[in-house]
Amino acid sequence: MSAAPERDGFQAPRGPLWVFGYGSLMWDAGFAYRVAKPALLYGYHRAFCVYSHRFRGTEQTPGLVLGLNAGGACRGVAFQIAAKDVSCALDDLWVREMPRRTYRPRLLPVRLERGARGTVRALVFVADPSHYAYAGKLALERTAQMIATAHGLRGPNAEYLCNTVQHLRELGVRDRALERLYARVGELQAKTRRG
Repeated sequence: MSAAPERDGFQAPRGPLWVFGYGSLMWDAGFAYRVAKPALLYGYHRAFCVYSHRFRGTEQTPGLVLGLNAGGACRGVAFQIAAKDVSCALDDLWVREMPRRTYRPRLLPVRLERGARGTVRALVFVADPSHYAYAGKLALERTAQMIATAHGLRGPNAEYLCNTVQHLRELGVRDRALERLYARVGELQAKTRRG
């Protein structure tokens, strides 16, 4: 059995832990949780700002995955993990989200929406602007071209975008920037199919 991953000094609070998902965690959490609630994070916005050289792209044809950049707000899903499951869930999250240390794990206030309202402190993976895999703010056309063509171990990069947009729509969220990107990727793929 392999050793648990190093958690970069991150200390989870005692008791249950909330985790905020804004990309693939929304539809594929990969850990046991008790409750999932629509939630809002202030101070950060979702962006395709992290290069993917493995799961949604390759070294030769990098893809892009989501990160959180400073400014604005982001709607997503907050998952509550039972105290007894926190250690195992963190191990799984670190293997998945932190192999390259592309993100900075933070405990940030997240506002729960619908039903049980209130603010909780949640683990959030924020993009690290100093990391070599940080893409920064790319133009819409460049982002769309990369996503339309990249493919990695977990499938096409466009599938990742599609899953995010579809899940946000199921939550009743229309992310205008992602919707524009989704439409442009669709146009590029249709053009490629037509030859």
